[in-house]
Amino acid sequence: MPTRSPEPELDWVVQKAEKTTVASIPTVTESIAEPVIESIAPVDSPAASPVVEMEPELELAVEPVAETPDAKLSKLKAIAAIPVADLGSEPVPEATVAVLDSPTSIPVAPEAKAAIETTSPAQTLGTVVAATPSPTAYDLPSATLNLPEAINPPATPLKHAEVELAQSIFDTPPPTAPPTNEAQVLIAEVAVEGPGLTPELENLVYNTIETRPGQTTTRSQLQEDVNAVYATGFFADVTQVPEDTALGVRITFQVQVNPVLTRVEAQTLPAETDNEALNQDVIDDIFGDGYGETLNLRDLQLGVVELNDWYQENGYDLAQVIGNPQISPDGIVRLTIAEGIIEDIRVRFIDEEEEFTDGRTRPFIVTREMQLKPGDVFNRSIAQTDLQRVFGLGLFEDVRLAFEPGEDPSKVIVNVDLLEGNTGSIAAGAGVSSASGIFGTVSYQQQNLGGNNQTVAAEVQLGERDLLLDLSFTDPWIAGDPYRTSYTVNAFRRRSISLIFDEGNPEVRLPNGDRPRVIRTGGGINFTRPLAPDPFSRAEWTLSAGFQYQGIRLEDSDGRVTPRDSQNNLLSFTNGGRDTLVNLSFGATRDRRNSPLEPTQGSLLRVGMDQTLPIGSGQILFNRLRGSYSYYIPVDWFNLTKDPEAPQALAFNLQGGTVIGDLPPYEAFSLGGANSVRGYEEGDVGSGRTYLQATAEYRFPIFSFIGGALFMDYATDLGTGDDVPGNPAGVRNKPGDGFGYGLGVRIQSPLGPIRIDYGFNDEGDSRLHFGIGQRF
Repeated sequence: MPTRSPEPELDWVVQKAEKTTVASIPTVTESIAEPVIESIAPVDSPAASPVVEMEPELELAVEPVAETPDAKLSKLKAIAAIPVADLGSEPVPEATVAVLDSPTSIPVAPEAKAAIETTSPAQTLGTVVAATPSPTAYDLPSATLNLPEAINPPATPLKHAEVELAQSIFDTPPPTAPPTNEAQVLIAEVAVEGPGLTPELENLVYNTIETRPGQTTTRSQLQEDVNAVYATGFFADVTQVPEDTALGVRITFQVQVNPVLTRVEAQTLPAETDNEALNQDVIDDIFGDGYGETLNLRDLQLGVVELNDWYQENGYDLAQVIGNPQISPDGIVRLTIAEGIIEDIRVRFIDEEEEFTDGRTRPFIVTREMQLKPGDVFNRSIAQTDLQRVFGLGLFEDVRLAFEPGEDPSKVIVNVDLLEGNTGSIAAGAGVSSASGIFGTVSYQQQNLGGNNQTVAAEVQLGERDLLLDLSFTDPWIAGDPYRTSYTVNAFRRRSISLIFDEGNPEVRLPNGDRPRVIRTGGGINFTRPLAPDPFSRAEWTLSAGFQYQGIRLEDSDGRVTPRDSQNNLLSFTNGGRDTLVNLSFGATRDRRNSPLEPTQGSLLRVGMDQTLPIGSGQILFNRLRGSYSYYIPVDWFNLTKDPEAPQALAFNLQGGTVIGDLPPYEAFSLGGANSVRGYEEGDVGSGRTYLQATAEYRFPIFSFIGGALFMDYATDLGTGDDVPGNPAGVRNKPGDGFGYGLGVRIQSPLGPIRIDYGFNDEGDSRLHFGIGQRF
């Protein structure tokens, strides 16, 4: 049998309570005016076991007595608990226990501290509250919250009116079995105290902890309770304070309640930047549901995770919440965010061995193609588009990004590593087209002249109908221009058999039996500017303007100037067979297609005007107007491929034009052929001052790299063939209008779709046509 300790002298003090509620033995709801404590009978402390056994006859009995102080004493049986020193706390000074509505004070000995609740089966005597000597809590390790590993915040100490957010409090450590030698104590009471504590939060604490009155507990269990209360997220600090009492140990959980959340704000680093990716609306969408409620650190941390996810989902891969959110007493939470500001963009060149080397390309040629600039927030999607744009220059075999910390640790340096390719080339090739017949080409091109991405090219093309010499210089983006304005300067000489004076029935040739040749020698310059808000947006509208000079001669195969054909019809504008055209051109294009190579949806509008100036031979003055509109409708009618997304569409094109003023015969509109009415030879429908042309196609997939097309074409000169000087279409009996239909295939190639069409015309003839690219 355990031995009892000597009966201590007990001094009790009973005072009116000012505040606090404790959990103890359940009470009954009916109250009396003045409770009286009759007596206290402590028992010995056990010697053999750390667990205190409670006598089964324990009663807390109170009987009403007279109003004298001595009559207020009642009999009370109780047990002695293990001293609180076994829990590791400092000895607690003399405590005070208050019983509501009880004016009598009784001294309490130091060995029996804490609060009790006196009850009778039929009466409630009042609420017992803790006294105010500020008991010392035993040592507990403070809980710390580490932000997610990717955030890697600096450790900052808690400050007044600031709360350090910690993740570990949200993951309550799993209960662990106490060591076999860990002391256990009997719990007499459990209380919860703290400024701003509401009944709801108080109940939350009671429902969270495992410590209960009348049960034993250990240091480990109390630690788990502290962690569990802290893990609810509603408290900035949680401690437990044990006190020895005659009935056991009284545990007080002292909590610091978080303030009511009023607003969450973000401060991006560095603070002086204006290019913030995040706006307040995003923050309010994430955290707004908690405004007006007691701040919950768990919800705050989940919001931080959601905010980091928002950055990732929107391409801001380097952005993250860093450090510790700061919480002010008025409920404003301030988050610090390093968004990944670009400190600098550097262009580096590498060789095939991945070693750094000198490059030919000037760095600004690369950086001007990039939408990302120093001071911007790094964005993955924009960076990918930038890399595609740089690679699309055709100057590099490999393009990649690398990062390094900036001088400001909140910033990043973006390195663009480039492997340059060979930009100079000499090429030779051959081909066939309906307009030129069989032809061969030899060309030279340097695409990166002076490291400026400027192209100089020379080409010689020899075919059945043409001989072309062309020298050109192109700057795809004038340096310093913010709108990506480009220009091309060229000089040329072209000798061709004009479709205006060819074919027909009968064929009308030169007096010596040769077919008329048109020789154009000249040069010009043409400017193009996309109308976009910035040079990186896709422009819907593009404008162009140019100037061109041409000297034109009509010759036979031997180079002799011949101004008239065998029927004495004029072939040139002047009787001498030599004309001069000085031309100003203006154009506009609106492109709403979903793809420039294989459009299945959208539209394309082109309008243009050529205005000649009466300069040189012939003093030719005319105005030429042209327009073309294409429309595409996606359909899903016929698909032999395994790809359900293979493109197929209905495509429609309507175009027309007219010439006002002087009209040299070779400048008339030629109708018929691969780019007009298929089923007719080139130029066989007619030539006129005005024309109208319409086409409808159904384009569908056959294999992964082969597509098919069904088409119908129609064109007319609207009766203006005889308005052309010499009436070249009339003397050759060209009909002036024509209709064609047929089918074709499209074979994908590096140059674009190779177009092969077989067409039938309304005169019963058929033709095979070749071309590069879609018809429109």
